[in-house]
Amino acid sequence: MAATTHHLPLFQPRTLRSESAQAQLRAWQADVLVVVAYGLLLPPEVLSLPRFGCLNIHASLLPRWRGAAPIQRAILAGDTETGISIMQMDAGLDTGPVLLERRITLRRDHTAGTLQSELAELGASALLEALAGVAAGTLPATAQSVHGVTHAPRIVKAEARIDWTLDAGQIERQVRAFNPAPIAETVLAGEQLRILAASALSASEVCGMDDNSAESDPKNRDPGIIIGLQGDSMLVRCGAGLLAVTEVQRPGRRPVSARNLSHSLPLAGRRLG
Repeated sequence: MAATTHHLPLFQPRTLRSESAQAQLRAWQADVLVVVAYGLLLPPEVLSLPRFGCLNIHASLLPRWRGAAPIQRAILAGDTETGISIMQMDAGLDTGPVLLERRITLRRDHTAGTLQSELAELGASALLEALAGVAAGTLPATAQSVHGVTHAPRIVKAEARIDWTLDAGQIERQVRAFNPAPIAETVLAGEQLRILAASALSASEVCGMDDNSAESDPKNRDPGIIIGLQGDSMLVRCGAGLLAVTEVQRPGRRPVSARNLSHSLPLAGRRLG
């Protein structure tokens, strides 16, 4: 860990509500306390300890997506923009005034993993700027708007199961939001199949398919039906549109392309889910 490498004091209490934990924090006489991905509310006794208070690096543009899973919820919702908020913490859940905000475009190739990495770099640079501004007294805190408040509850495993009656765009976002964890999943031939990468086909891509393809067969119109292969992808009928599933993983196996999966298991005409 960076702390041990640089011989920094490391303190990992089970809770910050205990007197012993708070005594240790008081002994450090910290100017500021920085929180990132902590997942719990800081007690009032801790919030009041540092001279400049407690700052939170939050991975959304507050007040949108307050809570534990802002990155995944932004992808699931189809947001086109997200970012970092450096917030002065108060007693609420991500409700404190914002000191600094940095924005980025949320792209269709973002997964939760790649987006988290980009936001981590953005947050680190924003934090350094915010700390300098707080120390100099040149960075005013702006109260969050009462409008546009949304909450980002913790992701639960059950959300990873794909409902093929949803439209292809929604399922694509589900796949991206749950990569690298908990990974979107479905059932194929009686066993779990994890979906690691997929993209919804555009209307022009669907219309451009050969009229003699499996897509034109009426029996392949049910959601969850694999209608065939296209390149390294398998095409799956959704409630609306087609999903091109690119990378999959069977239990105990390594991730492979859908094309490679078809070498060991015929796919066309099978139903997922």
